[in-house]
Amino acid sequence: MKTLKLGLIDDHLLFRQGLTQILKRFENYQVVLEASSGEELLEKLRVEVPDVILLDLKMKGISGQEVSVILRREYPDLKIIILSMNYSHDYIRQMMKIGVHGYLPKDIDQKKLIDAIDQVYERGHYMDDEIALVLREALQQVNHNSQKGVHLVEENISITEREMDVLRLIGKGYNTQQIADELFISYRTVEGHRKNLLLKAGVTNSVSLVVFAVKHGLIET
Repeated sequence: MKTLKLGLIDDHLLFRQGLTQILKRFENYQVVLEASSGEELLEKLRVEVPDVILLDLKMKGISGQEVSVILRREYPDLKIIILSMNYSHDYIRQMMKIGVHGYLPKDIDQKKLIDAIDQVYERGHYMDDEIALVLREALQQVNHNSQKGVHLVEENISITEREMDVLRLIGKGYNTQQIADELFISYRTVEGHRKNLLLKAGVTNSVSLVVFAVKHGLIET
């Protein structure tokens, strides 16, 4: 059997060490890459690209979600399994939309983890009952208001899906870090969206931005 090269990306050293010890018990597995952040992962991929990586979502710097987008674009043959404490349907739906190959909770048992790694490598995806349910729900949803961008004809302004997500949370009084946590993106990315919104609305602060959004029916008071 071919030796399967694995990568572990998590900002908790003890977790990575424990997982490495588990994977070493299997002769056909070899952990060839470890990283504590998305930035470190991207740097190490220049040297060696594993077959499958186990990736945490919430890390310092670039989030696992943003890293996954980059990986799907730059390393299309690399298989990605999300291994995270955040196992909500929203997170699963977002990551499957990006194109990751599997999504697992961190409290998974060893057998299921090994099954998932093998299935992702051999079949290109891992599907359990929870993920199947999420995908069915996604197919049944017709109205994705929270996911849609808008175009203000009278102002000739187009606002993207993610900018709308940020705008709604600004309207709820969330600060930049709270928005980053809620949307599972980095602080820097939120600031970028906020600056774009200010520029498009022609205002200079969040209060004026909210007034603009309410005036044009983008958010409710």
